[in-house]
Amino acid sequence: MMVGAKSPSASRVFHASRRSRAPGTFWTAAMAPAMLTALYAIFVYAPDERVMGAVQKVFYFHVASAWNGILAFLVMFIASVGYLLSRRPGWDELAFASAEVGEVFTTVTLLTGPLWGKVAWNIWWDWDPRLTTTLVLWTVYGVYLVARHYAGTEVTPGQGDGQDASRAAVQAAVIGIIGFADIPILLMSIKWWRSVHPVLLQGAKMNIAPPMAWTLGISVAAFTLLYVGLLGLRLRLERARREVRRLLAAGLAGKGVGR
Repeated sequence: MMVGAKSPSASRVFHASRRSRAPGTFWTAAMAPAMLTALYAIFVYAPDERVMGAVQKVFYFHVASAWNGILAFLVMFIASVGYLLSRRPGWDELAFASAEVGEVFTTVTLLTGPLWGKVAWNIWWDWDPRLTTTLVLWTVYGVYLVARHYAGTEVTPGQGDGQDASRAAVQAAVIGIIGFADIPILLMSIKWWRSVHPVLLQGAKMNIAPPMAWTLGISVAAFTLLYVGLLGLRLRLERARREVRRLLAAGLAGKGVGR
């Protein structure tokens, strides 16, 4: 075979990677104005809170990150159920990608909360029901990722010698499904137990000034777009890894070099 000749499989990978750039370009074009708008709303449009002052602006990052941590867990839960029912690798990859992005958002939530809480409550951390259930959420994400990373993930679930990987994917899916029980507890914790967390919603009304409510909505929308974009990037990476493993397993790597 001539040097530089491409196999049909390698050609498909190359052209698929080129096609995958289009969604990324669209996401970048949408993401930049969305984040700039959110930053303008947070630091210019929204007024300072009377008691906490400018520190209260951490609230917008905190709530937007918390929302997307929960959204990522919902996607992981649905994908985990899909994988257990179908054993299709695509569901496992979606759950894995969403868990990684969700862990980042939940980490941001846990880091920004104390910055706001120190000023509001004069304490960095309190075993408040919502704080505790958010920490549980972060821990479940971590356990899922450890199970998915270190239990035979060197091969793709559902392929030939991938019994270890398939078993790891099943174990991780079970963790994701069981862990989802934390979400309704987290959401309802400030209604079920005494909590230092403020209640934002009273019926259909928000307990903050309209400019703050608009800023919060813009921030949540921008961070949600960020989640969708990061999830798409992470999915493309995982699918590229799957294709590389498939090519290696088929003995195609290096066939066109040096012959």
